[in-house]
Amino acid sequence: MNKKYLKIVNLSVSENLAKFINKELLPGTKIKKEKFWKGFDKYAHELAFKNKKLIDIREKLQKTIDSWHLDKKGKKLNLKEYKKFLSKINYLIKPGKNFKILTKNVDREISSICGPQLVCPVSNARFLLNAANARWVSLYDSLYGTDIIPETQGAVKGKTYNPIRGKKVIEYARNLLDMYVPLKGKSWKDLTKIPQVINNKIDLKLNDYNQFVGYKKKKNKLSSLLFINNNLHIDILFDQSGKMEINNPDGNQDKIKIHDIILESAISTICDHEDSVAAVDAEDKVQGYRNWLGLMKGDLKEEFVKNGKKILRKLNSDRDYVSIKGKKFKLHGRSLLLNRNVGHLMTNPAILLKDGSECPEGIMDAFITSLACLHDFKKKGNSRVNSIYIVKPKMHGPDECRFTNLIFEKVEKVLNLKKYQILCGIMDEERRTSVNLKECIRVLKNRVFFINTGFLDRTGDEIHTSMEFGPMIKKAEMKSSKWIKAYENNNVDVGLACGFSGKCQIGKGMYPAPDLMNEMMKQKIAHPMSGANCAWVPSPTAAALHSLHYHEVDVFAKQKKLIERKPSKLNDLLNIPIAKSPNWSLEEITKELKNNAQGILGYVVRWIDQSVGCSKVPDINGIGLMEDRATCRISSQHIANWLHHGICSKKHVLEIMKKMAKVVDSQNLKDPSMKGHSPYKPMSEEFDKSTAFKTACELVFHGKTQPSGYTEPILHLNRLLKKN
Repeated sequence: MNKKYLKIVNLSVSENLAKFINKELLPGTKIKKEKFWKGFDKYAHELAFKNKKLIDIREKLQKTIDSWHLDKKGKKLNLKEYKKFLSKINYLIKPGKNFKILTKNVDREISSICGPQLVCPVSNARFLLNAANARWVSLYDSLYGTDIIPETQGAVKGKTYNPIRGKKVIEYARNLLDMYVPLKGKSWKDLTKIPQVINNKIDLKLNDYNQFVGYKKKKNKLSSLLFINNNLHIDILFDQSGKMEINNPDGNQDKIKIHDIILESAISTICDHEDSVAAVDAEDKVQGYRNWLGLMKGDLKEEFVKNGKKILRKLNSDRDYVSIKGKKFKLHGRSLLLNRNVGHLMTNPAILLKDGSECPEGIMDAFITSLACLHDFKKKGNSRVNSIYIVKPKMHGPDECRFTNLIFEKVEKVLNLKKYQILCGIMDEERRTSVNLKECIRVLKNRVFFINTGFLDRTGDEIHTSMEFGPMIKKAEMKSSKWIKAYENNNVDVGLACGFSGKCQIGKGMYPAPDLMNEMMKQKIAHPMSGANCAWVPSPTAAALHSLHYHEVDVFAKQKKLIERKPSKLNDLLNIPIAKSPNWSLEEITKELKNNAQGILGYVVRWIDQSVGCSKVPDINGIGLMEDRATCRISSQHIANWLHHGICSKKHVLEIMKKMAKVVDSQNLKDPSMKGHSPYKPMSEEFDKSTAFKTACELVFHGKTQPSGYTEPILHLNRLLKKN
């Protein structure tokens, strides 16, 4: 780890970060080195002071709420009295007049196309490239490789191609074509000859000829038919070369030579500096910034070995077609890339201010990630309208949204950007933002391009905010509690009322189990049905499959109906999910603690020892779930709450933590995904010497005193200790 600092104006900048900015980031942007550092120095110091004041307000509000709950302990919650109290302390803001957002220069992926959204750690180049390229994904591969097609009647996956399974994939895909690109009077299954395009006209009788938008030919033979449904493209690929028959003993099983169907899938991708990464110093931050710069320049590459072969991954090119008017045109080959900066809480030792304190990391992210976007403006490889998309997480209420607006104003000034050229995505994942969402949007009405719910962080904040009021219901019961439904509906209601439809995204959260795609298909249809333009998925394969939901549901038509419904109630949103009669048996309590402890340990050991901020972690039943800091926050806050209210003892929890550490050790030693990292060191060999185990315990036993219940302060501190 490079600990050397360079003095730049009034800042002390880690040498490797300074070199990266001066020699890689600034060249080619027309921003002079002196101008950048002078501006950054000035505004970092101004903004850091305001940043600290906002964090102090968070702590003051929490102490005031704790005191109120202690006074009311044992009494039924009087919502009228509760709202009056929250208004008095400026936690709850009186909504102003109705208004419409004024955001301009938004790419079509945000305004006009509804579909899946990926979230990817910015520290992992290979994952980033996979995510960016997941704009177009094979339906055949997505079906063949997942549990969508059951392994019954001989349709097993196996190590080599199974024609029985392949036939089921073809049947499934034909049914989808019948649903989303229907023919007049017949099924796609009835076709016996390859379709033809002559003089730019297709010889298929479509229910809606407007669905046919383009094609491709190779050596005067049809190789691709391009259709559109609900603004999403479906590219049907034909193999008329005979190569499949030569290379595959089973040949092309399809009688009309369709060899794949490519779905427009991950419409947008969040490149994440926050919950899915473990970035604690300049070395880690530079890695993420460099990857983002590579995406903006379009030259990010990653070489790796798979099945004994070297593979070079790079960004996909745009896709070429011929239109129905005979003109050549292109479709964007990559997902629209958004950048999630960190929230207002954390600071980072990569840059020190003149008083020796660490620079707020969110301020650093805003300047550096925006600077990288200047490279994209020259080639329009990402945004075709020269907009910068920054998703801002963990903002607590309108004042913190106003501060984000101020940060972006200063960045625009230093980088010679137009006013409101940096657009802002609002993560509706903190309670003070949820209950004041309309006013949060108002503050950012010229910048907002996205609002998104985050069940896990929102639940973590729900538990922490009401920590003193009583023991919370079991974690699994949270999803059916009154406040959750109100929270999800409120996000849509407020977004539609503020004019988001056809302009900006209204998003929903993550499906966590990448191996259980059949279950995902049952669950995530609810997201477009709820009026959400996008929802998070854990993989490119999941993006392809979830895109089918947006073919099934016309989200904009759904939004027109939803805007007429009665808005969700604030009373429901403020309903605290405490257990009315927490008379659980020891067995029930132990089961809940085991589940939480195993999740915490499984995540933390990778974070601390391997610097992995997000991965598929086996749960207590061995099912791989995508874990990040948000999942860790809810689990640690839940145990902390039960400890605080005497549902369990510290001794009981510690015993379970040790038992679950052994389970996690066993799972990780068998996990092939851990082989690419440094040798795994079991926590259970010496509990007292395992930094990871001690960190997990701190998250639980000191959970009540953590700011807003966040895991970052403890994780960062212990990761730095581990690195040193």
